[in-house]
Amino acid sequence: MYKREIELGFLEECQPWQVESRLFPSKVGGKPAWLNLEKLPSHEQLQCKNCQKSMIFLCQLYAPYEEDLEVSHEQFLNNFHRSLFVFICRNQECCIRNNSCNIKVLRSSMLRDNKYYPYDPPEDKPDSNFSLSKWVKLCTVCGGLAEKQCSKCKRVNYCSREHQVLDWKEGHKKECGSNLASTRQSEVLFPEWEIITETEEFQENHINEEEELKNFKNLELEGKTGTMSHISESELEAHSAEEKDKTFLQFQKRTAQNPDQVIRYKRGGRPFWIARAPLPDKIPECEHCGGDRQFEFQIMPQMLTLLKETSLDWGVLVVFTCKNSCTDKGGYREEFVFKQDVELDI
Repeated sequence: MYKREIELGFLEECQPWQVESRLFPSKVGGKPAWLNLEKLPSHEQLQCKNCQKSMIFLCQLYAPYEEDLEVSHEQFLNNFHRSLFVFICRNQECCIRNNSCNIKVLRSSMLRDNKYYPYDPPEDKPDSNFSLSKWVKLCTVCGGLAEKQCSKCKRVNYCSREHQVLDWKEGHKKECGSNLASTRQSEVLFPEWEIITETEEFQENHINEEEELKNFKNLELEGKTGTMSHISESELEAHSAEEKDKTFLQFQKRTAQNPDQVIRYKRGGRPFWIARAPLPDKIPECEHCGGDRQFEFQIMPQMLTLLKETSLDWGVLVVFTCKNSCTDKGGYREEFVFKQDVELDI
């Protein structure tokens, strides 16, 4: 369904069972909760275009199509279950300003009647019988498709030699051959959170810019303004009277009402840019069906703060997806992501 209102995503602590694939979660960090378990993306598909190292799972959104007048019955059936997955390279050198080549977004869709999950909604409780290993072998480090295994114990799987070496250093060297199952989470992964959503409520505040500008200048003289992220909304509004570009300040003003938002979702809506430029010259058509793409969601800079991530940086990550949400019998389809950073002169 086309969201007529903006949905905001927030992080919430969770238990591992709450973000398993069978519950169709929206989540940040940990390993991906794959939707369709056929034709998972290969290790090569999840390599960074800059350094060719493995990208790491950042987040996923469960975003099914609902049946209404704005989608066809076929679209509804093919996308009864639908999730979007975001991966990013953790190599700091690959984090380039206004460049998204270290990020990848994949889309997966499924029919309601499928061989992996029950037809009716699952119960929201732990299920000790559920395991993805019944269907597919996954890398113990990143949760990606595993094509290798430990040659010694033959019980642990890996997506690549890179992650096999990493796991050996992080503890498998001592655990290999023992009867104890490892519960370690690799240090390369982001902390795991569930994403909960609520509709944005935004109130415009009418401010006397001239008066607030005067107050802001007084604060400047007293050395009390600090950085842009620490000044009040009224001070931001006053400062904007002197700025050529108000985009960043408008961004700050609106997000200040929900400062912990990490996702903004409105399929068919418009991005909320953090800077005047750059903007995409053209949103590329879907490489699979040739159809148009539309805005679906964006990842906010607050996610970096809440994850306590200091090596990577972005202003906003804006995701455009195939308007048809075309499917391919279980395959994961790549979508378009645009990275926009804060302008340096602000």
